[in-house]
Amino acid sequence: MTLQFRRNEDGTVTGRNENNGFTVTHADEEEVKRQLYEDAGWEYTPPPPPIPPGFHRFLLVHEEEDEACGFGDERYTGLRARPPEGCVPADRGHFALRCERPGKTLLDAVAGTVAEVRREHGVVMNGLRADGRPGEWPDTDTRDAGEAVAHLVLTAAHRSRRLGYGRRELVRLLDATGIE
Repeated sequence: MTLQFRRNEDGTVTGRNENNGFTVTHADEEEVKRQLYEDAGWEYTPPPPPIPPGFHRFLLVHEEEDEACGFGDERYTGLRARPPEGCVPADRGHFALRCERPGKTLLDAVAGTVAEVRREHGVVMNGLRADGRPGEWPDTDTRDAGEAVAHLVLTAAHRSRRLGYGRRELVRLLDATGIE
């Protein structure tokens, strides 16, 4: 089933269920989604309320390609019982933390959370997901771009360690790019 959404020049949003031709246009994008999901027979979940200024919402994931590390794995016992403030454990096929944490930027909030989890529980969270989005490169929305950057950096650090590269090599590579 294919659902399509289009933002119109007049500020409205049009949604269409390609399978049966059902089309709806409304000023509220969420209302369009709700009606399309209802037409498709899917459960609609409204978006969470806005977060306070200075906070960021993200989903940290711990994945190991060669190990079974499901949500119930014993290494997450302490983390499930005492997650960082503002985070809730989530079963996403792997262990995950759904977080709303403070930070100057999204990367700052993610870095602080990753460091706290590693320090307090010995687990290195190595992926970041934006809820409801596959892992493709996002549009130009800066919130989504920050999520993509955080995910790429966490994944690079995880894979580099597995290949025998350390912090020095990663920092040297970042420094060589001239990033300020």
